[in-house]
Amino acid sequence: MNRDPIMNALNDHPRLLVQQVHELAEFIGFESRNKYQILTGDQQPLAYAAEQSSGLLGTLARQALGHWRRFDLVFFDSRRQPFMRAHHPFRWLFQRLEISDHQGVFLGAIQQRFSLLHKKFDLLDAQGQVVLQVASPLWKLWTFPFMDGQQRQQAQVAKRWSGAFSELMTDRDNFLVEYEASLPLHLRQLVLAAALFIDLQYFEAKAGN
Repeated sequence: MNRDPIMNALNDHPRLLVQQVHELAEFIGFESRNKYQILTGDQQPLAYAAEQSSGLLGTLARQALGHWRRFDLVFFDSRRQPFMRAHHPFRWLFQRLEISDHQGVFLGAIQQRFSLLHKKFDLLDAQGQVVLQVASPLWKLWTFPFMDGQQRQQAQVAKRWSGAFSELMTDRDNFLVEYEASLPLHLRQLVLAAALFIDLQYFEAKAGN
């Protein structure tokens, strides 16, 4: 099958590192637009993702509302060509991230679910069917396994230590994304988007506020 190079790369690499890019303003407690670089398992640059600017109102919402606000993330390849977009609607409860390709074709969504003892959300396909589920216990703070309907792990996102200074002074995060070899491309795309959802939902400075 003839795919864009970025799609081939996502399909071929079993391990990716999603690394948040911090800005100077974060050291004084100012929440700047979320930006990420995506690296291969051997630390080679592969892609980028960035929250789209929304003017003064968007800046104010970012400071006051954190991850509850409405925002869009765009994923770019190394040539700065967009290949995927994630839309987060405004919600107080049960956060949701809706994923489409660069042409606007809906790929699926990440939908938070109610749970008292787990960090729980589902990956939904384009028809709204649950394809993978995450139920990470509260006592496993940094590990998020993605399970199929037969309770087989198909992927995992794990937060990595980014250094004492970074952890204390900013909300910069690093996430290791691992795929099973048989996981199809469209689910790899959803899991990659879910890594950013995990950061924004559970590790952003205002995530628990």
